[in-house]
Amino acid sequence: MIVVENVHKRYGEQIVLDGISLKIPKGTVTSIIGRSGGGKSVLLKHLIGLERPDKGTIVIDGENLVDMSATHLNRMRRRFGVLFQEGALFDSLTVSENVAFPVREHTSLSEKEIQELVTARLAAVGLSHHAEKLPAQISGGMRKRVGLARALALDPEIVFFDEPTTGLDPIIRSAIYALLVRTHHERSITYVVVSHDIEGVFHISDEIMMLWDGRIVARGTAEEMRNNPDPIVQQFITGSLEGPIHAE
Repeated sequence: MIVVENVHKRYGEQIVLDGISLKIPKGTVTSIIGRSGGGKSVLLKHLIGLERPDKGTIVIDGENLVDMSATHLNRMRRRFGVLFQEGALFDSLTVSENVAFPVREHTSLSEKEIQELVTARLAAVGLSHHAEKLPAQISGGMRKRVGLARALALDPEIVFFDEPTTGLDPIIRSAIYALLVRTHHERSITYVVVSHDIEGVFHISDEIMMLWDGRIVARGTAEEMRNNPDPIVQQFITGSLEGPIHAE
């Protein structure tokens, strides 16, 4: 579904992506892990088409995002859902209106059809009774669930997640991951998850890739990553202070 070949990106003298290559099969859950500030979110922005690489190609379902016109890219993005780190909800809109927003923007559905779709999406994430509340009136975990409902509103082929559990307590974090697993099984969508929550992504992912110094230095299943002999991989996934990675 997604093929990235030799992608480079720098900002001034800082090299952020240094020859990234990866493949993400259709219908899988693929997670990208790495240090905070290590380029994960920059890579995600490239996959969505919000950034263009200095060099390399990003092909989604046979189409190269790098060479696309703005109009074509906007059409392509309608096939994506995105759950941003902070939920990115509109503060002045209710929960229901937030979920309805992309449907109103990108479809010609009637208001009745939109409301039926929104009701179904909110029910899927367990928020039917909070439809008329504003984002400020619900918890952080609920806001993430609203973000997921909105990301799924247009039946996307790919959903991108940027740190979906940051700032949540362990119980809510587990609930979010369980919700991701359930919605993925129900829809067989391609999920791409960017996170540094090791145990969470190990639980949900078909494949995990580790981004380090602008490159993918390891990839594999959760079991393969746990058994990877690379000391950088081992120190990162165990959180040990001993090893080649220095705390900054």
